[in-house]
Amino acid sequence: MKYDLVIFDMDGTILNTLEDLADSLNVTLRHFGYPEHTISEVCSFVGNGIRLLIERGVPEGLSTEQIDEVYAYFMKYYQQHCADKTKPYELIPETIMKLRQKGVKTAVLSNKADCAVRELAEQYFKGLFDVAVGEREGVSKKPAPDGVDDILRQLQVDRNKAVYIGDSEVDIATAKNAHMDSIIVKWGFRKADFLRSQGAKILIDSPEEILKYC
Repeated sequence: MKYDLVIFDMDGTILNTLEDLADSLNVTLRHFGYPEHTISEVCSFVGNGIRLLIERGVPEGLSTEQIDEVYAYFMKYYQQHCADKTKPYELIPETIMKLRQKGVKTAVLSNKADCAVRELAEQYFKGLFDVAVGEREGVSKKPAPDGVDDILRQLQVDRNKAVYIGDSEVDIATAKNAHMDSIIVKWGFRKADFLRSQGAKILIDSPEEILKYC
């Protein structure tokens, strides 16, 4: 099916952000004297927003106030270091450009903080997205459909003519909750077998395959 709009997840889908997330988390944990985590462990923590990343990364038994302190420190550090090692996945910018050349609208919806989403989209994909939004006050984060619905309203596209592309179980659920099609990538933060178990129907190995579907 051909689509009028492609909505992309960010982390693990268009940008490899894992090293900067892991580094920022470990710098934060080190600051508070808490145990640090491996890249693999941090990979399993991501996908549900920064707050849950922090809650999964800190030791068990911390109070809400202590987690708030860790979260605040992380956010301040990550805003300054969110692009130290981050880079687009190979062929992603070229694929998005080809979509736009064919008249397809493009957007980003992430559970990453809105300020970081906008900064990274501007830095790595300048002019390639009609809308780029992250976690914002008053808009329920994925897998709630609110962010998708907001983008559809902004760009005036029917959900039957839009597709969501992501790399995780959160993205699969987001598309399902928004009653729209999804394409799930294999190069992100989750394994293919796990993604299939979560309901992924279309799994792709390369960004170039996006053009075949979209």
